[in-house]
Amino acid sequence: MINKEQTLQTLWVTYKKTGDPLLRNRLMENYLTLVKYTADRISAKLPSEVDVDDLISAGIFGLVDAIEAFDLARGVKFETYCSPRVRGAILDELRTMDWVPRLVRSRAHKLEDATKVLRAELGRLPTDEEIVGKLAISRPDFDKLMKDATAVSLISLSRQFVDNDSNRELQEIDILEDRRSVDPTEEIYQNDMRDMVMNGLTRVERLIVVLYYYEEMTMKEIGATLNLSESRVSQMHSSILNRLRHQMARKNEPQFDA
Repeated sequence: MINKEQTLQTLWVTYKKTGDPLLRNRLMENYLTLVKYTADRISAKLPSEVDVDDLISAGIFGLVDAIEAFDLARGVKFETYCSPRVRGAILDELRTMDWVPRLVRSRAHKLEDATKVLRAELGRLPTDEEIVGKLAISRPDFDKLMKDATAVSLISLSRQFVDNDSNRELQEIDILEDRRSVDPTEEIYQNDMRDMVMNGLTRVERLIVVLYYYEEMTMKEIGATLNLSESRVSQMHSSILNRLRHQMARKNEPQFDA
């Protein structure tokens, strides 16, 4: 009896050989839940006025690109390969549109005005409770207002303007201060440490580290991606950490010449 995994593998092989758009559509239907899941996670961090359906539509473009570019010979699960592309497509869409509604901006200005008034009255930054009282709103409404105000502060890195000194067109990204820049020496050290960590792991263990710490997936999600039980993933994760602790301890031990 052919199971779903075997059927899906056959579908992939046939599509890569023929490029049949009907087969591509069947693959899209199978992985559409991944797009919805990613869109829901991103939407949870945005104001409620942002339509999750718009995020899903953007994510579908990322899914199509991933299906077209996916290489079966690499031996990587499609879900692992696809997730960053879907997430990137959604974030790109958010950057290209002014997705902060006028109502959200209005609320953010009210919060800013109330904070300025209280600061002038108190001679210090007001607490959240004091702002809630000033605005005469409930705590849940205040939390939502803070979330919306954070969204208003985002800007498009591709926004263009003219530099008056040189009459040269610039983009926001051209003058944005890189506060995350690091000392090159520190960066080399971090790269050496990363290589040391990764070189001591198997392929599956490296995937667990990447999915857990970089993709922020849960143990259950990682297990579903790698066809492992959640308890097995947790066990392997603990083993990885213990081995890394021992490696670090040995690396920091003093060395003596004979």
